[in-house]
Amino acid sequence: MHSMKPTTPPERPTPPSTAGAYSPADNPHKGNRGLTRAWFALKHSISGIRFAIDEESAFRQELTLCAILLPCAFVIPATVVERILMIGTLVLVLIVELLNSSVEAAVDRISLEQHGLSKRAKDFGSAAVLMALLLCAGTWVAIAWPWVASLLR
Repeated sequence: MHSMKPTTPPERPTPPSTAGAYSPADNPHKGNRGLTRAWFALKHSISGIRFAIDEESAFRQELTLCAILLPCAFVIPATVVERILMIGTLVLVLIVELLNSSVEAAVDRISLEQHGLSKRAKDFGSAAVLMALLLCAGTWVAIAWPWVASLLR
């Protein structure tokens, strides 16, 4: 029989007390407050939207869909709440697509080689976009169908 000797885990270096904390040296914008912080946040947000338009074909397609459907939201007879739902689901699709693109970029930044976890992360993001699109389509059909059906009669 083997004798069971207690094993000790390998020694790990002691992390510094500030591990995980940000300092202005790590990120010069982290110390910004008030309007300065809001200004930088706005600039980065606009930069992200521009980059998505320039580099992400799915975002451009969904933005085109929004450009077509947004005016329709004001033509279709609907209550204020229905109109908010129609427009809100369009915006939701764009939000989820931006999040999906950020997941894909982060995964690709880590490694371009195929890995099960990378595939899973990208598939989850893609599934989220699909669900947002289905929610959007369902909302639009439920609200617009009575009006469309009356036009077809």
